Amino acid sequence: MLRREVLAGLAAFAAMPSQAEQLPLAAAEPFSASTVRDLAASLAAKAYAPPLPVNEAWTSISYDDYVSIWFDERRALFQDSDAPLRVDLFLTALYYPHAIGLSVVENGQSRKVEFSLDAFDRTDKFPDLPVDETVGFSGFRLRGEVEKSGIHQEFAVFQGASYFRAIGKGDIYGLSARGLAIDTAEPKGEEFPEFTCFWIERPAPDADSFVVHALLDSPSCTGAYRFEIALGDSLVMDVEAEIFARRTLPHVGIAPLTSMFQYDQSNRERFSDFRPAVHDNDGLLIVNGAGETIWRPLANPKTLQISAFQDRDPQGFGLMQRDRNFSDFNDLEALYHRRPSAWIEPGEGWGAGAVTLVEIPTDREIYDNIVAYWRPSAPLEPGQPHELSYQLNWGRVDKHGKDLAVLNTAIGDNAFGEGQLIVIDFEGGDAVPEDLSEIERLVRSSAGEVSEGVLQRNPETGGPRLAFRFTPGEATLAEFRVQLRMGGEPLSEVWLYRWTA
Repeated sequence: MLRREVLAGLAAFAAMPSQAEQLPLAAAEPFSASTVRDLAASLAAKAYAPPLPVNEAWTSISYDDYVSIWFDERRALFQDSDAPLRVDLFLTALYYPHAIGLSVVENGQSRKVEFSLDAFDRTDKFPDLPVDETVGFSGFRLRGEVEKSGIHQEFAVFQGASYFRAIGKGDIYGLSARGLAIDTAEPKGEEFPEFTCFWIERPAPDADSFVVHALLDSPSCTGAYRFEIALGDSLVMDVEAEIFARRTLPHVGIAPLTSMFQYDQSNRERFSDFRPAVHDNDGLLIVNGAGETIWRPLANPKTLQISAFQDRDPQGFGLMQRDRNFSDFNDLEALYHRRPSAWIEPGEGWGAGAVTLVEIPTDREIYDNIVAYWRPSAPLEPGQPHELSYQLNWGRVDKHGKDLAVLNTAIGDNAFGEGQLIVIDFEGGDAVPEDLSEIERLVRSSAGEVSEGVLQRNPETGGPRLAFRFTPGEATLAEFRVQLRMGGEPLSEVWLYRWTA
């Protein structure tokens, strides 16, 4: 998915705050906790009706045109009120061809926000385009008092299909989440469900969280979603959803995350670039149902790569950004060291399934090429609503559990012999013994030969560094499993990696 330019352009949608006429609202309609659920169930019983595309003139504009029109913040929802939330709106244009429905909820009533192009400022370079019933809002961003009272800073965006993204304090946008994934990486192609309507509850003056409801629709299913969003050093979303299938769905992705990984020290030799690394996230972290913590460094393979980590009732999973120093990237513009991690904890037992990782080859950082999600073993069947909940934590949530975390992975040719040298750095701490010889090394490979490895203390991290030799022989693929242990018990996370020739 191409979205680097879009993320950069979001920052341009701003205006000087002052009094301005607010957006018109339609007549009130009753709204309750079951409203969206009933709509989703009703829609699922009918044939799918695709959304009306915006007039082609709006999607044919250039990116320069796109950023030359922006929402007037003075007309944000809840502007000039005591509510601690502001909502800015985006247009149907360029990459966003479908209008959404958007309503404000208060005192058991919802009122639809009516579209007005007058709510958008523009430069004299913006083209004169036809305005008809297809033009509308394509999404919205939320602003709240993230750091200072009375200062409303952006913290989340909902825009495009069922995509949304958020940031913790001090972070900038990186990876995205989605409401649902269907048939990801299947040969027949992926289906992208869309959030077609949203309802935003007007928060009380002293509210410390905000509630957004969403209706999802696609050829294969519908869904009712509720997001409760709490600001903080990390932003926390409590998500409740109910999915209604129109057909049997053997391949669905629950709580999907989408990110970008181009290179780091494991594949640096493939790219001529002044930066040491380029990625939004560097690893998939899993705490499985048995309580084992697994770290899988991300890869940018030469061909499509799909990994499934079979499990039952996982405790959590997510895409992490553990490289947190500017020097890890040396990039003054992209600021990858400030991109958030995203961690998902199921609200109930999700049963049997697999945390699934899809890695797509990419030669440019503007493309998202990483997808991670939970895939239930049992298909979703029509007539059987599927309820689920989870908490989604955005921010610098880079570790879970007591085991020593993997800090870095580096791979390169063995300068003093055959094969390759694989180097893994683990964090330090009180759990690391003074005498590293007390640590047991578990090094396994499904193909080729591996050495027992050498442990040394990294003077910069204070933690152990394990270096081992891998000789692939005739192998073109090998699965590694590495862990540090003491007294037969885990000392570190399990490091899993798929090597390809």
